Amino acid sequence: MKKKFLKKTYPPNTYRITLNIGFTLIELLVVIAIIGILSAVLLPNYVAVRERARDGQRKSDLKKLQQALELYRQDNKDFPAALPTPGGGAWTSESGLTYLNKIPFDPSNLTPTPYSYERGVDTLIYTLCTCLENSADADGQSGNCTAYNCGTGKKYELNQP
Repeated sequence: MKKKFLKKTYPPNTYRITLNIGFTLIELLVVIAIIGILSAVLLPNYVAVRERARDGQRKSDLKKLQQALELYRQDNKDFPAALPTPGGGAWTSESGLTYLNKIPFDPSNLTPTPYSYERGVDTLIYTLCTCLENSADADGQSGNCTAYNCGTGKKYELNQP
């Protein structure tokens, strides 16, 4: 960027001060190109970090549900036929015991979408399942949950311990 300078005008013995403030077109194009390159490099990494964070939340939610199911089984001698509706209040027993303060749901959906829960024919067996966004997740398994198809082909499954 250029500073003030004196510019010679006619008649030859007079000078005037001219201000050249601003950027040239080349400077603007270089800055725009640099911003474009940086965003092209960083944006995919940012999206992958968010996917891994949501997958971590899903795994944590399933473990909370697993603990609540085990508490339910201790009180009722078997597992529930279905999980309570997600996004609502607490999951409590008829005797007033609280299994979960809030029923978790899939973090990527704005509307509360439940996790897949299946109770086996033997009421002492269950499966919790969720789809993972990160197809390279080490804890994921290939396949789909019974309740819905996984877009990435990776699921995370917990069974009765």
